[in-house]
Amino acid sequence: MQPSGPATGPFERECPGGTLAEMVDEQAPQAGKSRHTGETAAAISTAIVQLHRRYYGKGPTKAKTYFINDTVICILEGGFTTVERTLIDDGQSDAVYQIRRSFQQAMGEQFTGVVQEATGREVIAYMSQIHEDPDLAVEIFVLEPSGESASAVVVDTSAHTEPEDATSTQLE
Repeated sequence: MQPSGPATGPFERECPGGTLAEMVDEQAPQAGKSRHTGETAAAISTAIVQLHRRYYGKGPTKAKTYFINDTVICILEGGFTTVERTLIDDGQSDAVYQIRRSFQQAMGEQFTGVVQEATGREVIAYMSQIHEDPDLAVEIFVLEPSGESASAVVVDTSAHTEPEDATSTQLE
């Protein structure tokens, strides 16, 4: 799916049903109840991938978002840049871990903002970690307690990076 015009933010992306923000608004909590749906998970996956693309110049090739009780987990595949992969292959993975930790600290508000906007709930904790082989990253967001019974929603969203346009995202 190609955007119809330049996106100004992760939730401004055009989709068949409108923008991601409009899709999330339709799924936002109603009368104090949380509704975690596939559309919400897809919006989070897409926005997280777009943040990586915007600030790293390359985004993950696949993203999968899970909702488990008051936790949102995004697993990202294929996100290392050429520089990071070169450092890892040269045995300097500590440098990559340090840069990624620094990036998490610098970008925490943007990442948590995506999840807060999509779910309508406050993020009370954000954690991020990478794994070298296979090339994986995980973003974990703990939401304020909702008081609802345990539930889980799993959505598989693939985002493919196209070298000629680092801002486009294809969702299957």
